[in-house]
Amino acid sequence: MGMALVGTWFGFANPLLHFPMAILLLPAALILSALWAQSHAQAFKNGFLTALPGYAASLYWLAIPVHDHGGLPWVLALPCPVLVGALLAAYAGLFCMGVHLIKPQIFQPLAMLTLGLLWASLELVRNHFLTGFSWLPLAQAMAPWPTTLGLAAWVGGFGISGLIVCVSHSLLIGNSATRVAILPLIGLCLLPGLTSSPRNPEATASVSMIQGNIDQGLKWDVGMQADILKTYLDLSFKAVAENAPDLVVWPETAMPFYFQDPSDLTTNMRLGVARMQVPVLAGAPAYSIPMEPDAPSYVLHNRAYLLGANGEPLAAYDKEHLVPFGEYVPLGKWLPFITKLVPGQFEFRPGRNTEPLQSGPMAMGLLICYEAIFPELAQKQVELGANVLVNISNDAWFGHSSAPWQHLHLSVLRAVEQNRAIIRSTNSGVSAFIGPDGSLRGPTTLFSTRIAHDPAIPLLTEKTFYHEHFYLIHMAFPILTIAFLWVLWRAGRQTHT
Repeated sequence: MGMALVGTWFGFANPLLHFPMAILLLPAALILSALWAQSHAQAFKNGFLTALPGYAASLYWLAIPVHDHGGLPWVLALPCPVLVGALLAAYAGLFCMGVHLIKPQIFQPLAMLTLGLLWASLELVRNHFLTGFSWLPLAQAMAPWPTTLGLAAWVGGFGISGLIVCVSHSLLIGNSATRVAILPLIGLCLLPGLTSSPRNPEATASVSMIQGNIDQGLKWDVGMQADILKTYLDLSFKAVAENAPDLVVWPETAMPFYFQDPSDLTTNMRLGVARMQVPVLAGAPAYSIPMEPDAPSYVLHNRAYLLGANGEPLAAYDKEHLVPFGEYVPLGKWLPFITKLVPGQFEFRPGRNTEPLQSGPMAMGLLICYEAIFPELAQKQVELGANVLVNISNDAWFGHSSAPWQHLHLSVLRAVEQNRAIIRSTNSGVSAFIGPDGSLRGPTTLFSTRIAHDPAIPLLTEKTFYHEHFYLIHMAFPILTIAFLWVLWRAGRQTHT
């Protein structure tokens, strides 16, 4: 348990020290705990209890928004990381059941590969089950070392997680055959140029991002709306004067008012953009009137507006994967006593206008906040023609914690998987320009007011092997896992007869 706690805490971003290679200790501890078990039920229990402390510790930041913005006392907020950690630990328990199933053949190279595929399959299930929660996949730990992520362009982040399990197995209990088998895979990860990104892209774009650093407690104060807008406009004027960008990007809900309504705020926004004569991409709340019978009067949307250089709106994107308990309550009709963390009178609905937003040569695939953790959403944007991805977010909810860094590291995986640069603009950090190889340019510090600029963001159209075979790869993980588990289980039974 201690080995798993150390590996999980130091393997993922944390306030003390992030050492990516420490993540190898987590699957190693789980494999050992499963081998000590005498039954499948005990293997599940051992895996669950082994993984739970590390996952709960790494998700400690969940208690911050629940207490500070959700209004729950600490006595109720503190168990939240444990509850979510228990969900992740349950998958670790299932992994240990798989280890126990093939225990007699555990030293074989095929067992090493099978356990890697099993872990990848479980992360894939976690990505979709109960609306999906793809936080803390093993591959996320390696984001600070992007040279280790090249294989994600071929097998995705889940595949990289499986490879980490293979390496952990080979180092822990592998024989010479397993270690020889793993060496080519490790070499592939470190091979320069493994991603599809050309050294000289056909086109580039100059982009400035504005990190306004608006206090979350003041963000929705009606009396602060004009001041917040002025903060962003003044920083944008400065960015345009200094950098002459092709586009200025503001974070999620940077306009804390309904831009679609006629008001002095809307007029000032349009006039400000017209004054700078540069298109602006900015987040704002929005609403629509549903047409279904018995529907609420209004539904809310988390929207990104693209305003032309004359200040007029050109296009918009509405967030399609909402945050459970933040923007809506799962099973809300049956659980009316559970309220949302985010205050609001109306229900949030996912958007339907999900096409990339076009500004000059830029076809921008939008990923609003939480959406960056889901590989299928980045896949969809690139399939629709995005030559660059834009992740706008507001991580001020989480205070001075490791959550913004963990969020950033998940975005790094999306960049490598899809061979697309990512413009990541946040309210309070971490904002950064992510290269298609996963490298970071100009990451900002937390809770600072900043202008970040990149004069040459690559606009890419070439697609990765992972993108071209996305569904086949994801189907292959569970199919191969089941097949190999059966082969090893049968071989183990024959050994004992």
